[in-house]
Order: sequence, then C-alpha cells, then structure tokens
Amino acid sequence: MLVNGRWSGDWHPVQSTDAKGGFVRQTSGFRNWITPDGAPGPTGEGGFRAERDRYHLFVALICPWASRTLIARALKGLSFISVSVLEPTVTDQGWRFPDEWNGAAYLHEIYTRAAPGYTGRATVPVLWDKHRKTIVNNESADILRMFNSGFGSLAESTIDLYPRHLQAEIDEINERIYQRLNNGVYRAGFATTQQAYEEAFGDVFGMLDELEPRLAAGSFLFGDALTEADVRLFVTLIRFDAAYHGLFKCNLRRLADYKNLSAYLSRMLAVPGIRETVSIDHIKRGYYSIKALNPNGIVPLGPDLSDLAL
Repeated sequence: MLVNGRWSGDWHPVQSTDAKGGFVRQTSGFRNWITPDGAPGPTGEGGFRAERDRYHLFVALICPWASRTLIARALKGLSFISVSVLEPTVTDQGWRFPDEWNGAAYLHEIYTRAAPGYTGRATVPVLWDKHRKTIVNNESADILRMFNSGFGSLAESTIDLYPRHLQAEIDEINERIYQRLNNGVYRAGFATTQQAYEEAFGDVFGMLDELEPRLAAGSFLFGDALTEADVRLFVTLIRFDAAYHGLFKCNLRRLADYKNLSAYLSRMLAVPGIRETVSIDHIKRGYYSIKALNPNGIVPLGPDLSDLAL
C-alpha cells in the first residue's frame, strides 16, 4: 500500500479487522462523479462532464468490483471509455500493467499522479480523467451507477440498470447481498479468528439459500428486468466455484449444487457483452497468487466449468 505517497512492500490483504477478528474493507478515497453537464454528483466535486474519449478505466479481470464496471460499460454502450486490463497476479508492488501505461508500470503510480501524498491501498477499479489527469472515482458502486446515468444521451438508452420505480428495492437487496455474499466471501477468506470465519460462512450460505427459490420464477432478481443488483450478484457467483469455494473456505456447497442459481448464471452469461468480461484463467491465477492464502502459488486445475462454456 501507499503511505504518504511512498510504496510500502509489506502488503497483506487484511489491512484492518474488527473486534472479532473479521475483515474490514478499505473505504474508497476518490468519490467524484461524471454527470451529463459536469455538475457535482452525490459526492465529490464538479467539473467531470460526460464526453467521448475523455475517460479511462483501469480494471483487473480477477476482481469482482472492477468487473461490475466492465459489465456496465458493455451494457450501456460506453466503448469510448478506454480500458487497461492489469495483470492477474498481485506483485510485491501491487497491480502491474502488462505494458507501461503513459510511463507507469504499476497502478500505485496512477494514484500518486492524482494525489502525491496518498495513503491507502491502490485498488481497482479506477476511473481516470485524461483531460484533468486525475482519478475521478475508485468506488465500483459509484462507477456502476454513473455508467448507467452519468453519460446521458451518449449511453445506450434501452437498458436502465437503476429504474426509478425499483430503486428502493434495489438498494435494499444490494445491501443484503453485499454484506452477506459479495463481501461475505472475503470476510470468510480473510477472517483471522474462527468466530469471524463461521459468522461469515453462515452469511454466505444463508444468502445463497435465500436467493435460490427467488430465482426459480423470473429471469433476474426483479423478474424480466436486468438491474444493477444482477450485475453485483453475478460477479460473485461467477467466481464462487473457481475461487471462493476452495481458497476462501466457502465449501459447504458449490454453486453448481444450486439448480436455480446455476441457471441464472447461464442466463447472465447469455446477455450480450457480459461473457466478454469474464476470464476464469485470470480469476484463478489472481486469487491463487495471494501469498497470505496460498504461499506456494499452486493454481488448481479444476473446477470443470464446461457447462458454462468458460
């Protein structure tokens, strides 16, 4: 992580814990918003107007949070936002570029270009403003939502990931899925006590058990309407059997053991633009490169995901 703008190589995935030894996620440090007219968004400052070819997205295909933004970019037709895909394995200097990006070899250099004295982890996704040469936002939930509505007429209008009539229900289910499943798998994998692990484990499978009957009736979480809640759920489910089941000790059941969730996963992959955001190779290589969890770096050959054509 960065400390006052200087890279510290003593990296560990668990930067903070609660009183029970549970994993606590870092709060995102850049919270500006792109808007159609450049006015301020819900947080941060204004001046980030929606324009073609102005913004750049840094992602890693291992990362579910970054993959949220890639999916929204595809669904909303925002191909004019350029993309850099980082190497899947985390190095001693964090995320690395396959080829230098404007003279930068590591993502932490992008952070210090935006804030020379930055302290914190250099995480993905990062939304960069090529005109002002700064980070707009590094919070995936914000970027997902601004890709849906922040580009106005420049974006695809046939898909609304956050329709007004469903917003309260989307917010409610997002919160439960995030706490119990999206972040629940990390709370299990990075727990530092048995109690914290068992609580997270119970949340993960409690949430999967709750979602299984819900997805028996409709195509998506809200019937036939594909929303941001589906995007947020999908990115965890697609990684479950490949990484979380084994490496993160979420091994009560596989996702493949859930009939309706498996069918839902296939439906999501069939939505144009989503399959291209998934790389099981990057996911496995990336997660199994975390030395704190897998010190020998051995990547398992399984699981067999041929049913998903991945």
